[in-house]
Amino acid sequence: MTFNDVFKSSFLETVTEFSVIDTVLGLTVALAIGLFIFLIYKKTLTGVMYSNGFALTLVGMSLVTTLVIMAVTSNVVLSLGMVGALSIVRFRTAIKEPVEIVFLFWSLAVGIVIGAGMIPLAVIGSVIIGVILLLFANRKISNCPYILVMNCLDETAENAAHEILNKETEHYIVKSKTINAAGIELTMELRTKNAGTEFVNRISALKDVQNVTLVSYNGDYMS
Repeated sequence: MTFNDVFKSSFLETVTEFSVIDTVLGLTVALAIGLFIFLIYKKTLTGVMYSNGFALTLVGMSLVTTLVIMAVTSNVVLSLGMVGALSIVRFRTAIKEPVEIVFLFWSLAVGIVIGAGMIPLAVIGSVIIGVILLLFANRKISNCPYILVMNCLDETAENAAHEILNKETEHYIVKSKTINAAGIELTMELRTKNAGTEFVNRISALKDVQNVTLVSYNGDYMS
């Protein structure tokens, strides 16, 4: 055994079995598309709680997935080991909005496609997905769902409120009705004909109506 045999390693011999140019090109494209996904996420955000950490995760996931797929596609043994390693990973971060799942899978798919060498597919597919999400996110909603909570003293005020709702809303339904010594409390689910909410002012101005509360409703507040 010579001195060179001591430092001879099959691991070191395989280190050079990759293209630096392909790696840099793949990661650059993944970064560009990841930033594109980042911008689409900011443009299509419907809520007011913007998560900067989640947005940066989209960029990082594209880069990391690209790097992993490049390594896996170059070595069959490595791909089997990678499957075993990833099988023990558990993601426990809560998803606040269902649409965030779309962005996560989008970033993951981009990394897989770029790592497999199909860069044109990743670019074209991302452009199409981004345009579709922008079109649907910017679509103006003419009617909005709400929850209306109203307190009135007697049945006369209740009937007057129902008359206004019949004229001003597309559809409404009484979810709960509570009667006590203080009067009547109504909780109604409704959908407006347009984005206006002036009918709440008219209900509040009715005689014997104590207070009216209108809450934007997306299905999470009440069952």
